[in-house]
Parts: sequence; C-alpha cells; structure tokens
Amino acid sequence: MGISSQYDADMASLYALSQGAHAPHVTIDQSDIQPWLTDWRGRYTGNAMASVSPRNVKEVQHAVHWARHYNVALVPQGGNSGMVGGATPDESGRSIILSLRKMTAIRDIDIDGRTVVADAGVVLQNLHEAVAEKDLRFPLTLGGKGSATIGGLVATNAGGTQVLRHGNMRALVAGVEAVLPNGEVFDGLKALKKDNRGFDLNQLLVGSEGTIGIVTAARLRLVPQLIDRTVIWAGLDTIQQARKLLLHCQEMCSAAVEGFEVIPQTCLDAVLKHIPATKAPLSSRHDWYCLIELVQDDPAQHSPATLAEAIMEQALKKDLVQNAVISASEAQTEAFWKLRDSISEAERAAGPAVQHDISVPVQDMPDFISTVIPQVEQQFAGTRAIAFGHLGDGNVHFHVIAPQGSISEKWYAEDSKAISDWVYRQVMAWGGSISAEHGIGQMKRDILHELDSPARIFALKGIKQGLDPANIMNPGKLISNL
Repeated sequence: MGISSQYDADMASLYALSQGAHAPHVTIDQSDIQPWLTDWRGRYTGNAMASVSPRNVKEVQHAVHWARHYNVALVPQGGNSGMVGGATPDESGRSIILSLRKMTAIRDIDIDGRTVVADAGVVLQNLHEAVAEKDLRFPLTLGGKGSATIGGLVATNAGGTQVLRHGNMRALVAGVEAVLPNGEVFDGLKALKKDNRGFDLNQLLVGSEGTIGIVTAARLRLVPQLIDRTVIWAGLDTIQQARKLLLHCQEMCSAAVEGFEVIPQTCLDAVLKHIPATKAPLSSRHDWYCLIELVQDDPAQHSPATLAEAIMEQALKKDLVQNAVISASEAQTEAFWKLRDSISEAERAAGPAVQHDISVPVQDMPDFISTVIPQVEQQFAGTRAIAFGHLGDGNVHFHVIAPQGSISEKWYAEDSKAISDWVYRQVMAWGGSISAEHGIGQMKRDILHELDSPARIFALKGIKQGLDPANIMNPGKLISNL
C-alpha cells in the first residue's frame, strides 16, 4: 500500500473511531500530540497517528473494539511520568496514544470498609486530598505525586517511600476494572475477601504495563489518617551501619516505622547545589544519611517524637549513628523529605547519568552497594556511582554518572547500554531483580529476556499470547514482540 493510500486508510479508520454513542475524543493535531510522544526522562521518542481521550469505560471499550478491528496498536498513557519508556509509542506512527487523563472520577469512598474506587486518570495527589477529607489516607506516595495517575501506578506496580510499612501498589489494590484485548470489561471492583475462581485476574493486571488490558479503575485500600509524624535525619559512616540502624528501629517500634531511606553525601551535595531553598540538616558531613519516618495513626500508640528520642538515645549509645537531628515541626519534616525527593531532579541538573532501579535481598543490600560501586567505577573509567533509596525494602536507585565533560547524547549512545548490562548482571548474580518498582517498559525488555529465567519468560509470553494474540496492547513493552 502506498503512502497516500495508507494515509487515506488511517483517516478512514480514525473517522470510524470518532463515531457512535460511546466514541472518545480523537485528535490528529500533532501540536496536541507532540508533548506526549517523549518519555519523562527524554530517552524515548515515538510517533502516533492520533491521540484518543476516553472519559469512561464505555469509551475505552469502543477504542479497543476499533483497534482490534483495524489492527492498530494502543499505547495507554496516564501522567507520562514513567521511568522506562513504557508509555511511549514506537517510531512507526501506526499506533495511537490512549490517554486516560480525562477519566478523573473518584467513584466511591467507603469509610467503614476503608477503600476508595478511583478512575485511572485520577492524579495521586488529588486522591490523597479527597480521602483526607474523610480522615483517611492512601499510603503510597512518591516524588511525582502531582502527575502520576492511578491507572499508571497500578499498571506498573509502583512503590514509593512508604512500602516498608504498607507494601507497594500490589498490596494496596483490592480490585481492578480493566478492558481486555477482546473489548470485554473485567470488573474486579467488588473487593471480595475470598474469591477462588482460578487465577487472580486483579493481581495479573497489576504490573502488566498495559500489555494485557487497559486499567480503567481500581479499588484501593486506605488506612487511618495520621495523628502525628516525626522524621529523624541521621549521619553514619557506612552503609552497613544503616542496616543495623534499621534493625534497631524495627526492634524498638516496628509498627511506627513507615519510611527508611538512605542518602549518600554526594546526593545531598547535588541537592544543596541545584535545588533552591534547601539546607543541610546537620552541620557535620557524613558518608551516609538515613531519613527515618515514624508515624502515629492510633491514639493508643506512643507519639513519634517520643519514640524518635528513645531510638536515637539507644542508637548513639550503640555507636550506630554519629550525629542526628529530629524534626521539630511539620515544616521541618517536609524540608527533610524535600532533600530526599529532589535527588533525581538535582542529578538531572548535574549532568548525564544512567539509572537503575534494582533490588537484592534486604540483608545483602549494604554489601552489594559497598562492593559493586567501586567495581563499576573501575570497570568504566571516569564514572561515579551512587546508590540511594528504600533500604528497608532491599530496593535502591543505583545510578552511574558520566565522566565530567561528557556530552549527554554521545555518552548515552556509546556507553549507557554497556554500563546497564554490566550492572544488571551483578544484580542477578546477587539474587536480585533488575526492576524493583519502575517496571520493565521498553528500556529493560531485552535484558530481562536475556538474563531472567526461562520459566518466567515462558509464562510472560504465554499470558500475553493467550490474552492479546493480535498484539494490539502496548506492543514492545515488557515482552518482546510476539
């Protein structure tokens, strides 16, 4: 088929998509589509012949039936804040972006049952605010809460800074509504306590990255609103000390420890240099810092400030920390968290780096960091490696920074793949995972298939083939093209 003939066919099919009682809004205006063709990190750019914006599940169904009939790929997209290119179309221009940003209804807040049903396009921060009005809390947060949407968080099984106490998105999803590749709606929103009808389709859809269904809504678990919280900022000499400090905190008040983050001095320096209105919590410098959040959501519990003082008193006696400060107000708590949440932004301002979101068994993470950082710096001359993040979950962000003076595009093109391949091989050798909370997308798809077990790849491909044999749902993501 010639170019003009293909164009005419595409326009005719898009006209069909825009017709009918449940037709979504369709745009072919490239000025409208352009901002959504590149991923958040700027690594991947594709093309799309249209962007489609459904407002409800019926309109998503309409789009899926159309895509199946015309054999056109759908690339679901929420806030476009993913880290692995999972919501970016390929370069063919033969796919459409299925934007869920207009699906913003919060359908129900069940106060007694402590759940909320939210459409896929609901922004995380807006959900936080809505349930807070009912004295409840959705206990998952991350730096991109102002743009990340519920559908994307479900589809990627997002993590964040509160996983230690509440688990990742998978643990917080009580039910999912999704449109499957055949256009049928799977409704798992009833949130049954016991349901033994075979595979758990809700959990199958969590983390599936839009490859076997379009998540249109989710029922999410809520917890009581916080009564109080306190943050400790502690300076340490080694990452091994951080692990000991975590165990110490859990021994003294496990139920109150909601977050436990590790930050090296190099990351703090970058934040202080590039992020306005930031200040070091301690006057002394240390190789490592721990940010520990203690919370109270039950009046019968001890106050977080009292617990923090007791924890630090014993930690200093045991030489687990060298120095520490306890937040004295909510403003100071937010200021401490801003230092942690601004690391990625500061790193981007500092220059090119290749990022890895990895996990190894929790007890092995300190040794992994102290062993692999010098190895990668030796293997790739001139680079610097940093690790920061959720030590309590065995998940850190392991970044390798380009040599000074490197040109971003040239360095990414020539060195980043070799560095990532090397890092991921070390992770697998330590019994870990190459993706802890950001997903696979297109960035890690090939290395996943190369390094992971044949059993896992067989299962992933079999599920995709069985549910989406035409490969219309987010092709090229998570699973190699069938």
